[in-house]
Amino acid sequence: MIKDKRYISQGNDRVFFWLGDTAWELFHRLSREEADLYLKNRADKGFNVIQAVALAEFDGLTQPNAYGHLPLVNNDPTQPNEAYFKHVDYIIDKAAQYNMFVGLLPTWGDKFNKKWGVGPEIFTPENARIYGEFLGKRYKNKNVIWILGGDRSPENEAHYKIIRAMAEGLKAGDGGTRLMTYHPTGDSNSAAFFHQDSWLNFNMFQSGHGTRDKKNYVFTRQNHYLFPVKPTIDGEPRYEDHPIDWKPQQGYFDDFDARQAAWWSVLAGAGGHTYGCHDIWQFFDPNRNPPVSFARTHWKRAMDLPGAYQMGYLRRLMDSHPWWRMMPEQRIIKNANPEDGGYQMAAISEDMNFLIAYTPHGKPLQIDLSMLTAAPRLLAYWYNPRDGVSIKIGELKNEGTVEFKPYAAGPGTDWVLVLDDPTQSWAGFGLK
Repeated sequence: MIKDKRYISQGNDRVFFWLGDTAWELFHRLSREEADLYLKNRADKGFNVIQAVALAEFDGLTQPNAYGHLPLVNNDPTQPNEAYFKHVDYIIDKAAQYNMFVGLLPTWGDKFNKKWGVGPEIFTPENARIYGEFLGKRYKNKNVIWILGGDRSPENEAHYKIIRAMAEGLKAGDGGTRLMTYHPTGDSNSAAFFHQDSWLNFNMFQSGHGTRDKKNYVFTRQNHYLFPVKPTIDGEPRYEDHPIDWKPQQGYFDDFDARQAAWWSVLAGAGGHTYGCHDIWQFFDPNRNPPVSFARTHWKRAMDLPGAYQMGYLRRLMDSHPWWRMMPEQRIIKNANPEDGGYQMAAISEDMNFLIAYTPHGKPLQIDLSMLTAAPRLLAYWYNPRDGVSIKIGELKNEGTVEFKPYAAGPGTDWVLVLDDPTQSWAGFGLK
């Protein structure tokens, strides 16, 4: 449920911090037992949205799932294969048992825009609407969130017609009861294409896998100030264990890269974040499938890479505070340099009684305390985003500009500064 807010809420206005994982090939490559293993692992780490694709990228129309079933009869979107979708049903229901939603992509983008990939292009506006209505009816009362697009941006009027027809079909099928967004290609933003469309409940962008220190907060900030107001999620940031710019000689993104993207976007005003691991989205198993883009770690080992745990630490801190009342506020940091990969980010509550700030490389934070007008005193502590441990700095009077210097600095030594009104019930998360 979204009512002109920058965050998502469930029934009775329960605020929902989106913590997603990209599991694009989940329905296509995993057995039920393997899916159980994966879903439990993600639930234990704090994830609450699993992004997966019904018509998958890698020969998804001609290579059967783990049980030998193809999704469509004769590649016809109006003839879904019941046996295949029963497997999809099982995984969606299993995710619900773990209190997780499935961000369900009806199709990967090569099925309507084969700019790259296997394809073939099978969608027209007419069959897209029929297929959308089939999915909408089938999952009307399930824990799904619709994600159109599938790593493609619309490039011509035919693409727009197909996408809008599929959205129309989904809404006709589910009665408009499920949220809907759009997953575009790299370094692109759904707001550029569909922000004014009524079916687009929230924006999603993809900041991609091209460079370290990618300023994904730029899209978040742009979307934050659009009207009508809609939440924003980075639905595909740089993946942990992905070669930088697809070139192994440049190294691989690590847990720091995953953390930096997450904290940057959330403090710029996002309604949550999606993590990604290069080995997980494709469920790389060298005994079954060749690696895509130099994947190097078996997916069962990659489930426990450090970045996945650290996403849970992010969610814990957010859930411990009324994070939905936060506003991005860079003026409060007096020494932030937006041209620097160590760019510090900050958000303060609209009640002016807490601040959360992030310094990627451990650079000091010079904070103008006067903007926290509701708290005459402040409880200050560091939150370590690498292990989720809080370290008390102390209480201080709210006056002037104060420099907070982390215990360590340098690449990968990121820190989160929290300043709380000590009179609030949520103050001092993790402190004894």
